[in-house]
Amino acid sequence: MSADDDKYPGESGRRRFVKGVVGGAALAGVGATGSAAVNSLTTSPGRGGGATEAMAIENTAGPAPRGMPQVPIEIQSDGTIQGVWPEVSQETVQGQTINVAEMDLGGKTYSTEWFQYCGVETYEGIQPTYESDNVFYVGSAPGFEWQNDIEAGTALNISMFDDYETWGNGVGVAGIGKPGTANWRSQDTEDTIPVNVLRSTIIEQLAENGQAPAPDQDEPYTVTSDVQQWLQASTSQGVIAWLNKCTHFCCVPGFKAEGGTKFNAANEVYCPCHQSVYEPFSIVPTLFTARPRPDE
Repeated sequence: MSADDDKYPGESGRRRFVKGVVGGAALAGVGATGSAAVNSLTTSPGRGGGATEAMAIENTAGPAPRGMPQVPIEIQSDGTIQGVWPEVSQETVQGQTINVAEMDLGGKTYSTEWFQYCGVETYEGIQPTYESDNVFYVGSAPGFEWQNDIEAGTALNISMFDDYETWGNGVGVAGIGKPGTANWRSQDTEDTIPVNVLRSTIIEQLAENGQAPAPDQDEPYTVTSDVQQWLQASTSQGVIAWLNKCTHFCCVPGFKAEGGTKFNAANEVYCPCHQSVYEPFSIVPTLFTARPRPDE
């Protein structure tokens, strides 16, 4: 492998390493002698988990093994922004009756298993039957300066993003979108589920036309017809959201973060811990092994 193939940005000075991941083609290539061990890791014990395909913002650099999963959103009539939670039903799996939260959305199977990594699978809010209004609420330590004057616990509203076509923070290109952070399904729980919300004309146009100009690069952003269908169902008014947990070591990345300027990530989502980079305007399917939820 050449230095150009290294997932770490060249400027980081970090050495490349190879990390084994159970998932995708690796699962398909397991021999008979190893199949029992793999099944013990990937077969659900009754609480979700196993090989899962999610729609994610693409990981483009650094050690993260995959993108961060999208949280589909909807906007209420008063402008309140909330996440979509899959429909809950009961199924019998391995002799156990369990609650399953999944639904067909935009041609994809949307499931709570998308978020079952980095310990989030243990959070009360990720349990299928946890009662929540699913609204995104500003946390006590928001990730963007414009949110500092907003009281913690305030619901995110589309009106807060009115300047999304011009917003900038001095990093990268202004006007490609306005971000905000929030907590989701975390009312009265010990652990908060962090999300990053972004409103952008690029997302609007990708959902509407499958293509959008890219002010920060020569080629336009494009998506396939199935991804366009997904964006039409999972975004609204240019608003997209994702679970803000880096898939490498579960750190919290940031859109247009200052540190990203050193690693060609001034207009992307950058994780300062180990220099992983995510492209919020490239939505891709990703296959991974979701961790099972603990017994309810």
